[in-house]
Amino acid sequence: MTGGQLTLFMQDADRTCRFAQALASRLAPGCVLLLDGPIGAGKTHFARCLIQATQDMPEDVPSPTYTLVQSYATRRGEVVHADLYRLGDTSELAELGLDEAFNTAICLVEWPDRLGDAAPEKALTLEFEIPSSGIGRNVTLSWTDPAWAERLAGVGHD
Repeated sequence: MTGGQLTLFMQDADRTCRFAQALASRLAPGCVLLLDGPIGAGKTHFARCLIQATQDMPEDVPSPTYTLVQSYATRRGEVVHADLYRLGDTSELAELGLDEAFNTAICLVEWPDRLGDAAPEKALTLEFEIPSSGIGRNVTLSWTDPAWAERLAGVGHD
């Protein structure tokens, strides 16, 4: 497998939302996005915009910080949003149903480091960074599955 990497600059929250909407149209069940970065970097905002882009009637999308996992029925299939910040250890993953969701749903996982060895090899990682200027965000996409190169062709250039 050959991988790839792409870094995009999001000058504001609206740009991040447009990127999430564009990416949403390219996803299908089995796609896993690992959203990494510090608190306040825009992971939840990105996830909220992506989820709402898949819904016929966009609804409120709260952060799953306390529920850990939130599921949505959408026109692109089930979308699962997980925030693993409060996860005790990897033994809790099976209880959350993420192992199955990785194969049957579009999954967005915040704090993916909590997955340990359970992180899917074919996932797309999005690393959100706050530049030293404090303005905008850098988002670095990286993957090992060559299918992502085709799926991402032209995305992020609006």
